[in-house]
Amino acid sequence: MSPSILKPDTVSSIEIPHDFLAQIKEDIANRRIEAGLRCLTAHHEILKSIQLRQNNSVILLGYFAQWVDVGFPGRPLLKQLLSHFSNASPESLTLLEYAHLRMADGLVAMSEEEFAKAIKNFNTVLTLENEISDKQMISIANFWMGRCLRRQGRYEDALGYVAKARDLAMQLKFPKMAAVMQVLEGWVAFQEGHPEKAAKILAEAEEVLADTDDYVTLGNISSAYGRIARRQGNSEHALSQFEKAIELYNQRDPYNRNLARSFVNIAFVKRLLALQLGNKIDSEAARLRKKASKKAKANSKSSPAPKLPSREQRTQLRKEAFEHLAKAQEIYQRYDDHRGNGNVHITLGYLNLDDGELDHAAAQAATAFRLGAEKKDSVLKARARMLQAAVQGAMFEGQIEEGSSRVPSSQLACEFAREALESAQHTQNRRLIAKAHITLGLALCLDFPDDLEPAQQCVDAAAALLKPAHQDYVWRELQDLKRKIRGAGNINSTLREWSQGMVGNKSFQQVSEEFAAIVIPKVWRRENRKVARVATRLSISPKKVRRILRDQGLLKSSPSENDE
Repeated sequence: MSPSILKPDTVSSIEIPHDFLAQIKEDIANRRIEAGLRCLTAHHEILKSIQLRQNNSVILLGYFAQWVDVGFPGRPLLKQLLSHFSNASPESLTLLEYAHLRMADGLVAMSEEEFAKAIKNFNTVLTLENEISDKQMISIANFWMGRCLRRQGRYEDALGYVAKARDLAMQLKFPKMAAVMQVLEGWVAFQEGHPEKAAKILAEAEEVLADTDDYVTLGNISSAYGRIARRQGNSEHALSQFEKAIELYNQRDPYNRNLARSFVNIAFVKRLLALQLGNKIDSEAARLRKKASKKAKANSKSSPAPKLPSREQRTQLRKEAFEHLAKAQEIYQRYDDHRGNGNVHITLGYLNLDDGELDHAAAQAATAFRLGAEKKDSVLKARARMLQAAVQGAMFEGQIEEGSSRVPSSQLACEFAREALESAQHTQNRRLIAKAHITLGLALCLDFPDDLEPAQQCVDAAAALLKPAHQDYVWRELQDLKRKIRGAGNINSTLREWSQGMVGNKSFQQVSEEFAAIVIPKVWRRENRKVARVATRLSISPKKVRRILRDQGLLKSSPSENDE
């Protein structure tokens, strides 16, 4: 039934206190969170017993939905009431009541990640804007619409609704409500690649909200600061901001979903720090090996292996990351939050991948993809497929195959990467799309194919989407892809020149050494990284195999561990 023919209010003898309705409406507009929560708790019996025939009952349902969104622990009750109210005939409702009913239905859908349904409800409310006097509700409807679009990765679309929500709040002289909406504007600016602009917007909102007890929004601001710091490569500042966000969220609710998100963010940063430490350890070990090789054999054999104290720090960082993820998962499971749980599985997957636990990493990625598919979540599906492509790439590098009938890992990596790019392109998330291009480029480089043009196209596409001023982990992955392409191109060029007899001023011995440097690492990977098997296969000394692998930084463990 079209809302335009809805009838005026039907007056009931049972009243809901007007001062109760006025207080919870004003408290949410002025971000008096504790006062509003106390008021709702004091009137909990009214909430549990409201019926459609009561005057203002649908209005109360709409306000209650807004408070559930803010943090009142009443989502099960809201769903129960909504199931009763949804049976109401549209003809028996006023336009305002109908709008509140749609708002409540949309909030439940949004909280359950049914964003298409939520958007439909909010759009219905917004079509009634000119016929509804409650502009505060229209402002919130715009805000919630923007949040749904943001979760879908549709940042440009979200921004228009959020800006309108903020403007309406300011017209109503609710600067604190406008500041809440401004936080989302700052987040969208960050995702659009403007971290400095985002930080400025967030600072303005933080100043307005500083004297409120809206700890969730204040926590969101700190969390956003943490993401900005991470993007700019300042991991220590990122960690401190995420920890501050956790303190703020805990002041409101120890099981807030945003609290879980901060745990995931901290785990991700600690994973990156552990990776950086691992690279530093490997580089230092290679330097010490090179230094030791210049000494007399007798001295080098008698010298104990140098201790690398940062190994303990790396182990501790990874341990803490797993602990943070366990806490996040506990919270997300309370809400059956697919995106949140999916992000936990993806981060766990990368931690497993870093440690060479490829089967565990593959299982985590598959679970994340399933969760994304259940909610048609393009963002989560793209992230999961990228992890699956990385796992297959690692399997290819380690020559881990499961029988002759298995699809080659290099082919699977490309298939997963292409699916990741397809999902990412259903969003307006530039970094997600750029990372998908990088993932595909890395997959195409496996085994150094003759035609590297598609991989170079991935480089160009990703570079056009990323901001070079912010050299975070995605930018570093792009540089890694560029190096792989250059290396493969150099190898192919060199082999073509040799096949035509073009060796320049090099001696046969020099050509032989260069050829060995190309072939031995490839054979080493195919022989399960065993030096002895490479030496047997190529009829050369294990010492030469180890020397070439070490020169390229591929042999990181002691010689005895690679001789079997």
